[in-house]
Amino acid sequence: MRGQARDKTHRGGLADNAHFLKSLVAAPRLTGAIAPSARALARAMADAIGPAPHGLIVELGPGTGPVTRSLIERGVEPERLVLVEYDAGFSAMLRGRFPKARIVQGDAYDLPSALAELAGKPIAAFVSSLPLLNQPPHRREKLIGDAFALMGPAGLFVQFTYGLVSPIPREVCANRYAAHRSRPILLNLPPARVWTYRLEGDAAEGR
Repeated sequence: MRGQARDKTHRGGLADNAHFLKSLVAAPRLTGAIAPSARALARAMADAIGPAPHGLIVELGPGTGPVTRSLIERGVEPERLVLVEYDAGFSAMLRGRFPKARIVQGDAYDLPSALAELAGKPIAAFVSSLPLLNQPPHRREKLIGDAFALMGPAGLFVQFTYGLVSPIPREVCANRYAAHRSRPILLNLPPARVWTYRLEGDAAEGR
């Protein structure tokens, strides 16, 4: 039985990798990875939100769901998860794997439209696997600005990157967002870091 379970997991992993490669070829700026996030990176992203906060957790670019799974293992109820995925194939896969979560097939770079149905509902955090470094600075600035506009002053934005610098440009963060960088996650290939962003004190008090 254990051998059958391992074979099933292996086949699932190969299928996930194949879908990532297909998506990368079709839309490299939107996919930005050749394989799903490794277990260690997924756990680090889930851990970054701390004890499961009150309100919805919105995941951007969940792909095949490794971070989603880690969020659930971390204590986030599936009913509080909103998964915003652009790719139709990934969206269908997520519906099958996480039937209690809300799956939104839409553009994460247009959050007001993608999350219009959540108007008035509390959002505690955004957890993003989007390839931000593939996007121009103004799109990254709009993304995080839209995210914090949908959250309260205690909101949190979590983002991973393979790059060495903040995926949200330094000039965008200045006097607006407090940024924190994790240590390199060496078990992920390539190694990655997890960045967390909160509103700076003055910005938060002004909301």
